[in-house]
Amino acid sequence: MAQPLLRLLKQAHPERAIDVLAPPQVVPVWRRIQEADDILVTPFRHRALQLGERFKYARLLRGRGYSDAYVLPNTLKYALIPWLARIPRRVGYKGEMRYGMVNVMHHDDRPPRSMVPFYAALAHEPELPLAKAGRPCLVVGGEETEAVGQRLGIDLGRPLIVFAPGAEFGIAKRWPPAHYGALAREVVRTMPDVQLALMGSPNDRETCEQVQGFAGDAADSLIDLAGQTSLDDAIALLAKATAVVSNDSGLLHIASALNRPVVALYGSTDPNYAPPLSDMARTVSLRLACSPCRQRECPLGHHDCMNKMSVERVWSELAPILARRGA
Repeated sequence: MAQPLLRLLKQAHPERAIDVLAPPQVVPVWRRIQEADDILVTPFRHRALQLGERFKYARLLRGRGYSDAYVLPNTLKYALIPWLARIPRRVGYKGEMRYGMVNVMHHDDRPPRSMVPFYAALAHEPELPLAKAGRPCLVVGGEETEAVGQRLGIDLGRPLIVFAPGAEFGIAKRWPPAHYGALAREVVRTMPDVQLALMGSPNDRETCEQVQGFAGDAADSLIDLAGQTSLDDAIALLAKATAVVSNDSGLLHIASALNRPVVALYGSTDPNYAPPLSDMARTVSLRLACSPCRQRECPLGHHDCMNKMSVERVWSELAPILARRGA
């Protein structure tokens, strides 16, 4: 989501290097962003202040001589680092009352924006009109995809449809496994030579096993990769996908940034906040009165926003994509 910001900064200052400070779990994504010159891996634990560690890291950054810092998370602890590092110009949103730590302060007081233009606005002074951000873009080499495909037994000469039925945030984001299984039957019925890859983290293994259980005869065409791929592997395979069907998750937005055709399923979250931006993207949301609730579990106990999203509705979006791609 932040890549268009880097693109705008690089266009304005092509002679300047852009280094990215990132947690280790997202480093594989940043390595595929062309505008990022160097990736610095943070040693911080999630939700921990670790003030001593931040002092040490700030000294490291001070020695590198940065003149500008762009603070993307809205939390106080992330604004601490460039302030402690004495980086002269520190750009970000007000967030958690960060006056002084952020000295070029933007305010999120305009009409609601999706994440891409929200970040891209930091490329200009706060009073200027919003930038035209464009869509996020990741770059993957063909030889990397070939190597990963061979190692995992994926025939890249055949159609590859990816399902991402998990979501780390919580079950409220997940379309039911039974629905994914029924969708798999529709795909295999239409495309007998298809490879259907189930992708996700180790936490998604049970969900992917349930999808296979509901797929019936189509289960033979499913390749369960949940927990068997690194994020590097997943990115390489997504770059070759004929189409991707996914809940609102990291894999969805990676596929979109790789410009793959996607069908994005939204229930508890707002599709306007983080929509897929690939050239061929379809968003499915029932837009019930109770959504988006942004909760990890349905607070009403019925999960209608996903349970009532029919297989026929999702297939009606996926089938034309596959027909147009000549798959």
